[in-house]
Amino acid sequence: MSFSVKSEVIDNTAIIAVEGSLDSSTAPKLHDEVQRIILQNPKDLVLNVEKLNFMASAGLRVIIFAKQKLGSAAKLFLVKPQDQVVETLRMTGLLFSVTIVDQYPE
Repeated sequence: MSFSVKSEVIDNTAIIAVEGSLDSSTAPKLHDEVQRIILQNPKDLVLNVEKLNFMASAGLRVIIFAKQKLGSAAKLFLVKPQDQVVETLRMTGLLFSVTIVDQYPE
């Protein structure tokens, strides 16, 4: 499956939809998009990962990067992550740094 990233900002909320496998070869594309969209100072960042079927450690690094760049005032939402993604977040402790939702806004 190919990898794609699409983003938009609506009412000061950045939404990034990610599809495919997020690994060391595709993470730079997401990293660049996160970096670009955070320059717009969104109040929240929503990562729609419903169609993300795999996330390697490189994907975790992008999530950590996004959370650090957002700062403490903004929230990072993950929409409909697959069970294995949630488990990876739980094992690494990142589950407590993001908000998991079925849709945004909740």
